[in-house]
Amino acid sequence: MRRIAAAGTLLSMLFLLGCQRALFPKNAPRTQFEMHQRTRSRYVPLEEPDVFGRPQPALRARLSPH
Repeated sequence: MRRIAAAGTLLSMLFLLGCQRALFPKNAPRTQFEMHQRTRSRYVPLEEPDVFGRPQPALRARLSPH
């Protein structure tokens, strides 16, 4: 009985230790080209909100010539 309780405690501790911050933050640049565009102030976001506030792909802004 003690072994089962110890194993359960160990598993719960491992489960709680597995919760940590993400490896790559969401606002980090995805590619070297995105970093280049950010440093040159030519960055266009991937998404923009529509009239209802839902995120939509920013196709017009990304595909238009600069």
